[in-house]
Amino acid sequence: MGAMQARPYTDGYGTMDLQYNPENHMQPEKQETEIRETDKIVGDTSVQQRTVATRTQTSGVVLAQRIVWFIVGVISVIIALRFALLLLGANQAAGFTDFIYGLSAIFVAPFVGIFGEPTYGTSVFEVSSLLAIAVYLLLGWGIAKLLTIGRPKEQI
Repeated sequence: MGAMQARPYTDGYGTMDLQYNPENHMQPEKQETEIRETDKIVGDTSVQQRTVATRTQTSGVVLAQRIVWFIVGVISVIIALRFALLLLGANQAAGFTDFIYGLSAIFVAPFVGIFGEPTYGTSVFEVSSLLAIAVYLLLGWGIAKLLTIGRPKEQI
């Protein structure tokens, strides 16, 4: 494929080579490497110093997708904690359990009553929590894909 192309640049401090790799040009993260070379004379010795700096920039679409997946991940973890606490028959009077139930109730509410909830003593197998996790993951995937509509794969 393409080889690394160096563009030399000289300023008052030395020579810089800005390297550009055409293979990485259309990747989600844009990376630029700057190489700065400086020649110094110390006494009778010539010293060559080389500094390499790399900057990475993420595209706006990739950043938006990461935010969507982060939000969906947090919601899914909260609902999964609810499912596990209900399955293990956790005491609702405990602060943490009550907090998780209260926090996750808004996300599970649209799915309550679709299926029955088998119970065994204090344990509840809440199918609505599993359904909520599946639906939110599918919604997250759909939103992440929607952000890339109309863009060639190389520009994402």
